[in-house]
Formats: sequence, C-alpha cells, structure tokens
Amino acid sequence: MIGGEGGEPPFETITLIGLGLIGSSIARGVREAMPTARLKGYDSDTDVRGCAAQLGLIDVLADDPADAAAGADLVIFCVPVGAMADAARSIAPSLAPGAVVSDVGSCKEPVLSALKEALPGALVIPAHPIAGTENSGPEAGFAGLFHNRWCILTPAAGTDSSAVGRLAAFWSALGARVEVMDAARHDLVLAVTSHLPHLIAFTIVGTASHLEAVTEGEVIKYSAGGFRDFTRIAASDPTMWRDIFLSNREAVLDVLGRFLGDLNALEQAIHGGDGDALFDWFTRTRAIRRAIVYEGQDVAAPDFGRVAG
Repeated sequence: MIGGEGGEPPFETITLIGLGLIGSSIARGVREAMPTARLKGYDSDTDVRGCAAQLGLIDVLADDPADAAAGADLVIFCVPVGAMADAARSIAPSLAPGAVVSDVGSCKEPVLSALKEALPGALVIPAHPIAGTENSGPEAGFAGLFHNRWCILTPAAGTDSSAVGRLAAFWSALGARVEVMDAARHDLVLAVTSHLPHLIAFTIVGTASHLEAVTEGEVIKYSAGGFRDFTRIAASDPTMWRDIFLSNREAVLDVLGRFLGDLNALEQAIHGGDGDALFDWFTRTRAIRRAIVYEGQDVAAPDFGRVAG
C-alpha cells in the first residue's frame, strides 16, 4: 500500500477526466493502493457522473472539467483519442503549474501532439495501460484491472525524469509493470499486438453476421472457442476503436499491408496443397503463444481459462 502507513502517494490530488471502464478502475485502484490521495473527477455524460456518484468512486465529482482539474497534481484523460484535444483545452484555465498531465489512450504520437498543443508549457507524459475488457461504464471497472499488465509511458525527449518516475510509481502502485518507450515505437508495436487483431476481429465477426442468413443461424449456435474469442474483442467500444484506427492510421496500414501479404502466402499454400509451408507457419505461431503464457500475460488453463456453465 502507498499512502497512510505505507508512505506518501506519488500524487496528492488526482483528477480523472472520463469515468468509464479505465477511469473507474483507476479510481478503485487508487482507493486501495493510495488511500490518502484525493480523487477528483468529471465525465461529459451526466448518466455516467450519476453512476459514479452512486458508486462513491470520486471524492469530488465536478460538473465542469476545469473545476475537476483545479488543484490537481496529476490529471489523467480517460477519453477516446479523438476527444483528447477538446478535453485538454477544457481544463487549460485551471491547470496548476507543474501538474503532470497524462492519458490512457492506445496510440501515443497523436495524443502527445494534441496534449502539447492544447496545453502549451504543461508537463505532459502520455501513458497506455494495456488492459481492458469488452465492457464499458463506471460499473464495469475493478481495481485489479491493471495487475501484472504493462503500462507504457511515452514522454517526449527532455521530459523531467523525476516526473516520469513519479508517474511510473503511480502505475506500479496500481499493480502494473511499467515500461518507458518512444511514442512512435509504441504506436507500431501496438498496431501489431492490439490494433490489427481488433481490426481482424471486427472483420471476421462482421463477415459471420452476413453469413447468418446463409447458415440459418448456425454460426452463432455452433460457435467454437476461436470465434467466441473474436466476438469478445469485436464487442469493444466502437467510438474508441474508430478513433484509434484514424489516429494511428499510418502504423495500422503498414502492419495491415504486411498481414495481407502473409495471408496471401497462406492462401497460396492451401491452394497449392503445400502442407510443409502450413506446418512451418503454424509451428512458429504456436511458439509465440507459449511465450505469452510464459511471460504471464495469459493462462494455459483448459478452454483458455473459460469458466464452465
């Protein structure tokens, strides 16, 4: 525990702009790990603010983003990437000098640019906790969401190292494993590990929905584990993912081009009956799965850890 008997928290007053899954999970995590920290918050959706109030997530729930940010030494934007610039401009009048400004977006170069343009002179340290579920809203959050998950910080060159260290300590206290990375490299890596898989999932599930009439409903009725995994990913927030693909389009298009080339090679192998090529490809990809389990980023339980029933 950080705070109370366990020591002072890295930040005394934390403002969360956006109280959905990620924002509410941060709030719950702060309650557990940093009980002496003061939480302030705002969400543009009045229903979300009402739900957050009922759940008691925030000490001070503001009706205005500038009021929420006033006096905070850490402000975290938990809003879609496309809304980041407007959200930042809305707190500019009340942002305290020296306050750390961060976010939780899935692409970092456009966020870094947007935040610096909207808040000139502010101490901006973008962050990306690689964690989430297909659910949304403040009621979907939970304190353990970040446990043993990576949180990547992407400060610009020359950023105050002590401030980066404080933000790293904050995420570590929430249970995350922290890495510092160049923003452009982050966007390319995430295009491979997150953005392309989501694009594939959206495509496969969309194709399956078109085939429902052809198969008379049997696609859903007889869904195997692989398709169920794709539907979980494809159930992610549409606004968030629209903004991610448009904001990180260059990296996504680069990786998508490579994927289409590989897909064409597999098509040719199947068409030509080249079993050796298929076997070699599947052997290499199987090794990647084992490495992910070894790193503790998933479990090797039967049926991928699904709960029966």
